Order: sequence, then structure tokens, then C-alpha cells
Amino acid sequence: MDFEKTSTRVSLVSVAGNTALALFKFLAGILAHSGAMISDAVHSASDVLSSFIVIIGVKLSVKAADREHPYGHERFECVAAIILAVVLAMTGLLIGYRAVESIAAGAEAQTAPGLLALIAAAVSIAVKEAMYWYTRYYARRLNSAALMANAWHHRSDALSSIGALIGIGGARLGYPVMEPVASLVICVFILKAAYDIFKDATGKMVDRACDAETERRLRVCVREEPEVLGIDRLQTREFGNRIYVDLEICLDGQLSLVEAHSVAERVHDRIEQEFPTVKHIMVHVNPYVKNDRS
Repeated sequence: MDFEKTSTRVSLVSVAGNTALALFKFLAGILAHSGAMISDAVHSASDVLSSFIVIIGVKLSVKAADREHPYGHERFECVAAIILAVVLAMTGLLIGYRAVESIAAGAEAQTAPGLLALIAAAVSIAVKEAMYWYTRYYARRLNSAALMANAWHHRSDALSSIGALIGIGGARLGYPVMEPVASLVICVFILKAAYDIFKDATGKMVDRACDAETERRLRVCVREEPEVLGIDRLQTREFGNRIYVDLEICLDGQLSLVEAHSVAERVHDRIEQEFPTVKHIMVHVNPYVKNDRS
């Protein structure tokens, strides 16, 4: 599966869907006099911007290594995810600010929204949840941080639409304050999503180690090579959506340099075959000592 083409296609689907949904919700919010629905429309509009950020980030991340970037450009995808998190947080804070303003204005400044706003909220929940699962599916297949960030952007929009649905419904039942309260809840959901995206992307930017399960599977993979008598050291680091591995293996000290090199190459190739996300492996060979514990 071509990483760039697939990511771009998924992002363009998001652009088309979010553009149509944002326009629909914005018109519904105006016609039905619903502040919560207009806030929700702003959230969907921010998804359009986020999809373009993903497209740009992916295009930069797949560029081949060059003299100035000998390890490649994968971290540009993390940069895109961080930008997405900032855009998402700003959107949430804006919605929260307007909600607080509306609550402070009092019930007399609030009007019950029309039925169209309620319908728009229900449509938004269904569409955004579908877009979440669609984007999440390809984000997992491509191991893309930027696409996964965009998927969570869709999910946060679906959650905000649930808040809008409850708020609009409450306002129509005679509790107009429920609508700005719903916008405030939307703000919290958006800020939580922004924090999760930012935390994951920054973790990958600072050479975070792989999870314990991945390292356990790497050890099992290495020990499947019969000549490997032990593992002195295994270190991993995430570089964007790829993994770097530093490995020290123990071999019989009586092996010739050519034989030891051959074993190291087989270990290298075995890891690359079983772990497609591994970009680079450094294998160092140590002579086996009987009291080694690996």
C-alpha cells in the first residue's frame, strides 16, 4: 500500500465530508438559532484545515533522505500532528469562551433552537463517527500519527455533536441554558483530544522507546536465530512512524569474522521481514560468556 497516495486519498475524503458537513451545520445553526450547532460547525470547519495539514505533513515525511537529513523526514508527520493538536485546542478554547459568554448573559439572552438544529446534530454524529472509523482503519494500516490525529479529530467532532444534541434537546424542552452548557462540554472534549494528540506526537519527537510488547516480540524474533546465544542489549526508538533498533547479540567466540557477520545479517533481515515499521537496525556482535543472562 502506497503510504503517500493512501494518506492523501483518505485526507481528501475528510476534506470533502467536513466541508459539506460544516456548511450544513452552519446553515442549520443560523436558521434554527442554535449557538451550539454553530460551534459544532466551527469544529467541523477546523477538520478541513487539519486534513490539509495532514496532506502536507505526509508529503514532507515521505521525502527521501538527503545530506541535511540523512535519517529521512519522518518526523514531519509528527510536526503535522502537533500543529493539528494546537489548531484543535484553539478551536476548543474559542467554543468554550463563547459558551461562557452566553451563560453569563443569562436566560433572557437565550432562545430555544429550532428542530433543524436537532436533525443536524444527529446527522453529524453518524457522519463523523463513520469518518472516524474510516480514517482510523487506514491510520493503523499505515502506522500514521498524523492520520490517527485526524481520526481523533473526527471522533471529537462526533462527541461534540452528541453534546450539541443533548443541549439543543434540553433547550427545546424549556431549558435554554442547556445549549451553552453543551458547548462548554464540547470544549472539554476537544481539549482532551488535543492533549492526547500532542502527547503522542511529542513522545515520538523525543525518541521514545517502543512499548514493552514490541520489544518482547523483537527479543523473541532475535532468539529464533539458532546461532544467537544471548542478547546483551536491545534499545529501540520511535522516529516518526518508523522504528530504529540498536542490538547487541552474543555468538560463539570461536566463529570466524565472516561467520559472525553472516549471522548478524540474518538477524537483521529477520527483523526487517517480521517488523515492517523498522527502518534501521544496528547489530553488534559480542563473544558469548557462559555467565551471561539474556
